Amino acid sequence: MNVKHNKVSQQIMNYAILIVGAIISAFALEQILIPALIMDGGMVGIAMIVSAKTPIPLSVMTLALNLPLVFIGGKKLERSFVFRSLTAMAVFSVALTFFGGTHYQMDKLLATVFGGVLLGFGVGLVLLNGGCLDGTEAVAVILSRKFNFSVGQIVLFCNVLIYLTAGKLFGLDRALYSMLTYFIVSKIEDFVNTGMQQGKAVMIITNQGKEIANDIYNKLGRTVTLMEGSGLISGEKIILYCVVTRIEVPTLRKIVSNDDYSAFMAISDVSEIVGKHIKSNSSNLNK
Repeated sequence: MNVKHNKVSQQIMNYAILIVGAIISAFALEQILIPALIMDGGMVGIAMIVSAKTPIPLSVMTLALNLPLVFIGGKKLERSFVFRSLTAMAVFSVALTFFGGTHYQMDKLLATVFGGVLLGFGVGLVLLNGGCLDGTEAVAVILSRKFNFSVGQIVLFCNVLIYLTAGKLFGLDRALYSMLTYFIVSKIEDFVNTGMQQGKAVMIITNQGKEIANDIYNKLGRTVTLMEGSGLISGEKIILYCVVTRIEVPTLRKIVSNDDYSAFMAISDVSEIVGKHIKSNSSNLNK
């Protein structure tokens, strides 16, 4: 019963954060980017262009263009992805209408940077919690399975066409600002999706493997994989391997740099962790 309650609570939290992300994204578009005629990519970018040239509201255009793509992509993707995407898009559309009144007027470069950061943060929250605001990627996943192109290449090709169109309609400078915004958004999205939980793979080479492993477990709650190794000059060694988050790295450095230990440590980025990553808050291994 407790496990089921935890799952429901986690789902509620995921949807809540997803909704917040959609609202932030709508604010960034309506209040910062649209007044500066800076375009987003994907179907939202097309909707922005059409809305700028016609009386059709942006909120209506985004739904009209994205919903068919989500349903097409939903046939090949998880059902939960479709439900969460529909929720995010509905909230996004309503928020676009809500923020569609007065706009902030700011320098074009400031709008590009801060609009891109806010939009990337909002979109990143949506993606992190299993949804999307743009149906382009959902279709790109399907196309990538049929053709020899990656999802990123397909999305990039679509966005290049959108920005070329924006340049033709609104001027080359708007196309260049839009491309810069797209770059900022993609980087912020990546940061939000990895964030402070980005994995760091740590390899420690030492003669005191058991002692350091116990220290890591007691101070960080992380289990360590121990392997045997041999140095060309130093002889037999113990190799410790573990994965930690970036905020745990300083504590790990202090452990390894302890004067009581003789150890060498290498740290590298981990793009993804799949499976059950063991972390315990219980105390000493020797109990």
